Amino acid sequence: MDLDLDDHSIPAFLILHDGTVFQGYGFGASNQEAFGEVVFNTSMSGYQEMLTDPSYSGQILVPTYPLQGNYGINNRDIESSGIKVNGFVVREHCEFPSNRYSNLTLDEYLTSQSIPAIHGIDTRALTRRIRSHGVMMGLITQNGDISEAKRKLNDVPNYEDQNLVRGVSAIEPYSWPIEDGEIEGEESFHIVVLDQGVKFNILRLLKSRGCRVTVVPSSTDFTSIMHLNPDGVLLSPGPGDPRYLDDIVEVAKQLVENVPVLGICLGHQVAARALGAETYKLKFGHRGGNHPVKDLSTNMVRMTAQNHGYAVEVDSLPSDLKISQINLNDGTVEGLEHTTLPLLTIQYHSEASPGPLENEFIFDRFLNLIDKIS
Repeated sequence: MDLDLDDHSIPAFLILHDGTVFQGYGFGASNQEAFGEVVFNTSMSGYQEMLTDPSYSGQILVPTYPLQGNYGINNRDIESSGIKVNGFVVREHCEFPSNRYSNLTLDEYLTSQSIPAIHGIDTRALTRRIRSHGVMMGLITQNGDISEAKRKLNDVPNYEDQNLVRGVSAIEPYSWPIEDGEIEGEESFHIVVLDQGVKFNILRLLKSRGCRVTVVPSSTDFTSIMHLNPDGVLLSPGPGDPRYLDDIVEVAKQLVENVPVLGICLGHQVAARALGAETYKLKFGHRGGNHPVKDLSTNMVRMTAQNHGYAVEVDSLPSDLKISQINLNDGTVEGLEHTTLPLLTIQYHSEASPGPLENEFIFDRFLNLIDKIS
């Protein structure tokens, strides 16, 4: 499309691997280029939580809701140590946010962490292309030489060919700090979180339920985890293809046989692979706050927050691993339980951030499971 440019607008381009070009205006880090798998999220709010979600590492994020940045950036709605997306694509960004907690604009936040972004493109058309053709690699650039940009894009590794967990996992073990009003009464269970790209709200919700929380790097071996004397282990969400995580899968196999385990998102996939199941890549993934999931034990349907591009293959499940929840949009596996071992997994994000907030029950279910066998 043709754009009317003025002195305050910098031409920028989003170029997809199939050769499609979207022209808009640059903001954020103006002198940076961003490569990544282009994905969309259907949530109507929560851009700060999305930007700081480690599961978006290696990706260029496209919110389908047209206006972004209208409530600014604050110190509360963060899910990791910083922005984890490679780039950001929006229809319209707000330069003058209105929110008493805001201390930065979206543009200032992206600039401060060297993340390039583009606005003024038809994100509806972009989303429809991804839905029709599947996710693909893309490039955000302000270089008007489209041929050169396409050459660069052909030279970068594909998203699915990278181990992205290494770049977002903790370097050293740490304990999640107690915050004012975050815990009631005495600490009950010690939960060790194997960090594949954990969101802070998982840690907040465990702490609020009276748990002592220790986060360990994804490279931590089984013996080191068990030396921490956990009452339960949580396999966290994270980015990328679980087929690249054989070392973590082997640790998960040992953990499931020795201690109660809860797997969330990538952790769900890792646990399934540890018990013999296979995973596969979805055409365009599930990302947003409006995915209906049915609990097969209660027939209750809840709306869930999701952010994943891979799923567990139904036909590969061993006989002792039962489907507990399914996605009502496409029938994919949303939860698993073991017939004899204390294992629970969910594909969606019970910690939300952004919402909906109705799925925190999985943490209570996990702690009840620990309590029963203690």
